[in-house]
Amino acid sequence: MKSIASAKQKPPVTIEAMTKEAIETPNAPEAIGPYSQAIRVGNLVFTAGQIPLEPSTGQVVAGGITEQTARALENLQAILEAAGTSLDRAVKATVYLKDFNDFLAMNAVYGNYLAKDGTPPPARTTVEVSRLPKDVLIEIELIAEI
Repeated sequence: MKSIASAKQKPPVTIEAMTKEAIETPNAPEAIGPYSQAIRVGNLVFTAGQIPLEPSTGQVVAGGITEQTARALENLQAILEAAGTSLDRAVKATVYLKDFNDFLAMNAVYGNYLAKDGTPPPARTTVEVSRLPKDVLIEIELIAEI
């Protein structure tokens, strides 16, 4: 019978703790709860979901899905710029739509921001949800590389 003490043991694995940094900018709506506009960890930025609020007023922008999609993406652009990156560095997007019938109109605006000039667009998940904060039509969150 072999002794456990005599068995070859592997050295312990050390995992370095990553530092997380909150990203904040006045050029996007303030967080309306206990969360950050974005968090930077290593070379990645994880944004909170952005809805189409005008940063200066905190009010939902007027208009339909086209205007709301543009405003949500403008908010995301401001947050990523505050983190030292940009929309063209986005690697993953999650889009929440109130009505999937808005997909084509949303996609046209989305493409102008995230698939322009031959830049590969991020991977994306798009889902229809029953309700969004302030009864908006869209919410978008991104993960981007610094």
